[in-house]
Amino acid sequence: MSTTANGIIPVMLTPYTSDGGIDEYGYHRLTEWYLANGADALFAVCQSSEMHKLSLGERVALARQTVETVDGRVPVMASGHIAGAREQQAMELKAMADTGIDVLVLVTNRLPESQGANDDTIRKELLWLMDQLPDDLPLGLYECPMPYRRLLSDDVLRFCADSGRFVTLKDVSCDLETVRRRAELVKGSPLSIVNANAAIAWPAMQAGSRGFCGVMANFHPDLYAWLYHQGKHHGVMAQELSIFLALAGTSETQGYPAIAKRFHQRLGTFGSIACRNVDVDIHQSYWALEALLDNIEQGAELYRERVSKLLRVVK
Repeated sequence: MSTTANGIIPVMLTPYTSDGGIDEYGYHRLTEWYLANGADALFAVCQSSEMHKLSLGERVALARQTVETVDGRVPVMASGHIAGAREQQAMELKAMADTGIDVLVLVTNRLPESQGANDDTIRKELLWLMDQLPDDLPLGLYECPMPYRRLLSDDVLRFCADSGRFVTLKDVSCDLETVRRRAELVKGSPLSIVNANAAIAWPAMQAGSRGFCGVMANFHPDLYAWLYHQGKHHGVMAQELSIFLALAGTSETQGYPAIAKRFHQRLGTFGSIACRNVDVDIHQSYWALEALLDNIEQGAELYRERVSKLLRVVK
């Protein structure tokens, strides 16, 4: 199984039209923006995509459009299931598998949906679902925090690594020591641990995270890409940049994903900030939001200039 899914993996937004449908043209432009700004892979149909508010038909269409637009330039992964009943999950997963994605992602809080499930139950659920899927399709794992966060135990993670079927875990522990322990645990297997938290992005990379798969890759994926691919050669700059990225990451609490859509509206990527997950006016609920976006944008440009100068000096 040669497909990998690591590096900088933006969690893709879903832009909408004025009538509430999916803005396919805006989504195409957004996909190209990710690719032009350092994405090593793309995570379609995830919580940032508002997958819990999308019909199965919409989820399948988004995944298929992503595959068609990317056209093999980077791996495309997508969440396969949001249902509760295992038979419904299997149907959803099979539909997503047929879209041509490179990695089919299993959502850990569906394994099963009961919060009290023990490790043995989770392993059995994984085995049952894996038996329903093409054995040549790489699988991923996503510790999606909605409707609740289920972190996999070390024993279940080791089981997944040893199976040889899994190539990535989007780690939502938001804990550096957990990332470090997990990276060591899966060493030598096809499974990569990819941290999702901006506050620990750089130390997590140093501790074995194989990239970054967090919401702030919707703002400045190129800076995370530099950090991941070049940071180890420029320790002082990497540390300074990581502080900016961590502070910018606090904007996630300001009505995400609407704030990220407003950022792209300002860029001209697409036209609407409408969300199905956010039902408040973000400018009324989060004061000085435009000033915050100004600072994020200006700070990112300052670091881009510094990185560019650093590269010129190195050459």
